[in-house]
Amino acid sequence: QVELMESGGGSVQSGESLRLSCTSTSPLSSTCVGWYRQVPGKAREEVALIDRRHAATYAWSARGRFTISQDTSKNTLYLQMDNLQPEDTAKYFCTTGGPNVERPLYFTGGCGYKYWGQGTQVTVSS
Repeated sequence: QVELMESGGGSVQSGESLRLSCTSTSPLSSTCVGWYRQVPGKAREEVALIDRRHAATYAWSARGRFTISQDTSKNTLYLQMDNLQPEDTAKYFCTTGGPNVERPLYFTGGCGYKYWGQGTQVTVSS
């Protein structure tokens, strides 16, 4: 069982930065890991992922402002978010899985995303 815990959320002003961290209780894969976000009443949307080919992919809204990275020696995944805007306000979730996991919540880029943290809230005010 993979347990993920996010941290680093908070309330910031427009234009400021935050770095989210996600720590796993077991070795974190170097592929099929990433970040999603969700606002109340809407579906969870992908923000940044590292797919099966080790390629980082970003949502259109995140390109040029967000950077996904990881430190496998620390079992930690990061999301650096710069120039935050009010529309980035959401709860951010880290996730991992693999190409052959059963019953993933989402499947994209050759990866099924099954394991999720509890999320960390990011609030950006103008």
